[in-house]
Amino acid sequence: MSAPSDPSGLGSARRAGARTSRLRRLLALALAVALAAAVVPAGAQAPGGVRRERLPNGVTLLVRENPGAPVVAVSLLVRMGTRWETAENAGITNFVHAAMVKGTARRSGGDLADAIGALGGKISASGEVDYSQVQATALARFWRELLGLVAELALEPRLAPAEVDREREELLARVQLRDDNPSAHAFDVFYATVFGPHPYGLPLLGTRESLGRIDAAAIAAWYRRAYEPERLVLAVSGQVRADEVLAEAQRLFGSRPAGPGATEPAPPRAAATGRRVVVRQPAQQAQILIGALAPPLDHGDHAAVKVLSTVLGGGMAGRLFSELRDRQALAYTAAAYYDPVREPGVLVLYLGTAPDNAARAEQALVQEVERIRTTAVSPDELARAKGYLLGNYAMDRRTNARQAWYLAFYEVEGAGEGFPERYRAGIERVSADDVLRVARTYLGTPITVVLLPR
Repeated sequence: MSAPSDPSGLGSARRAGARTSRLRRLLALALAVALAAAVVPAGAQAPGGVRRERLPNGVTLLVRENPGAPVVAVSLLVRMGTRWETAENAGITNFVHAAMVKGTARRSGGDLADAIGALGGKISASGEVDYSQVQATALARFWRELLGLVAELALEPRLAPAEVDREREELLARVQLRDDNPSAHAFDVFYATVFGPHPYGLPLLGTRESLGRIDAAAIAAWYRRAYEPERLVLAVSGQVRADEVLAEAQRLFGSRPAGPGATEPAPPRAAATGRRVVVRQPAQQAQILIGALAPPLDHGDHAAVKVLSTVLGGGMAGRLFSELRDRQALAYTAAAYYDPVREPGVLVLYLGTAPDNAARAEQALVQEVERIRTTAVSPDELARAKGYLLGNYAMDRRTNARQAWYLAFYEVEGAGEGFPERYRAGIERVSADDVLRVARTYLGTPITVVLLPR
């Protein structure tokens, strides 16, 4: 579930080492808030000084002028991700983007890396849960060249069969690494258990079986389906002039023929029920996860659940860290994450501990769940959690790279105009009673996954 550090998502963000670094991505997702500028008339000025245009073929363009730093960032987000996949083709979105960076119709992957390096920048592509992305940065004076390279990678990928086969082998190796990593494997099992038949339970990298079924023809077909103009959101932030960027984006992206239009998937409902799953695997630590389905990004409980997760696991002052790690010495790692996405998200409490401590640590974690469900948080805890959330949100939006990503992310998620301001106001309004209510609502029948050494 994003980004970068990527709150997406939905950050995030799930792909990292194909969840080998799932903990870092979930933490990034916990720092992000998701949503979107609603439709603004072409050429209008959106909130925050953002220029918005929609090309005749359907591409959405967003430009933020930021003269403060001589850099520019481009985020191209595509409405295609894990949410559109099935068990049969799990991982195909990420597979497409891994193959895309291997070369374009004009140059090899090495030549592409050299070209972007000459601009003092970098470029990457990946598949995520609710979207795919191409991200790039460079010195601001090279913004035209940077935008041209993003367009070349997005619109002219080579996707040669031999490169697809080589990339499959690399992905299979990464899947094996993920399966061998106890914490990543524990999160895989947890998400599969919580989401059940919903595609959010699928691993971003896919499985050995699904990757084996995906050939070059399937990659090309999925790419064509994903990169229809109506699915594309292009955001630029930096030391640029909006009129010039919009004109260049029109030249680069405007000639692509419109497609039939993006359609939202209708996946099966996620219907998690309280249960306990034990996994045995060679490991030096035990992994304990307790959690449940949580509200999506546009739900009225979103802000309250963000505060709840921060009270429990927001840094070293969070209850799990201070109580279970520091005071009781029951865990090496203690955290809580709220992973909000387009459809039901997940709230998870996590401990990494010594195998001999596993039973006591699990019981202590259960007691913390019961405490948050029965006793209101103190004014100090509430204030700390709000300050932690809003401070991290502000820090995460400092760079042009993050600003461009947020612009595109808000648009793709489609949760309404002016969301950042509403989010901050929503966090400020959360009361101790709100935290108690959402704790009782979403942690009433949690799922537990315990990974123990074989």
